[in-house]
Amino acid sequence: ALLAFALNTCAYTTEIIRGALEATPHGEVEAAKAYGMSWFMRTRRIILPSAARRALQAYSNEVIFMLHASAIASVVTIVDLTGAARDIYSRFYAPFDAFIAVALMYMALTFTIIFVFRQLEKRMLRHLKPLS
Repeated sequence: ALLAFALNTCAYTTEIIRGALEATPHGEVEAAKAYGMSWFMRTRRIILPSAARRALQAYSNEVIFMLHASAIASVVTIVDLTGAARDIYSRFYAPFDAFIAVALMYMALTFTIIFVFRQLEKRMLRHLKPLS
């Protein structure tokens, strides 16, 4: 299960990065060439920062998707939050307490991840904020 999740996330992350790199406007690259930048300097100063800004939102969605998909791993006996709730349910016959607690934990984790990525987006995209 862990290998499958790792390969799946790796494939999606690679596609996100590839798409962000290909979406770099050719005018920016040509301007860097005209300025006399080497390939390494163009990549480091122009292409990668620009691609990181474009890839950030899609990657944050992938991270949240991976968190939610981890609940499926409890089906193959890897104990995660959902598996622990199932164990509590089977021992104490208290399904609502266990699963509501797990739902709240997943919600807290999701909102924490969203908050971290929003702060990162604000930092990386602050040049696009309108002046008021």
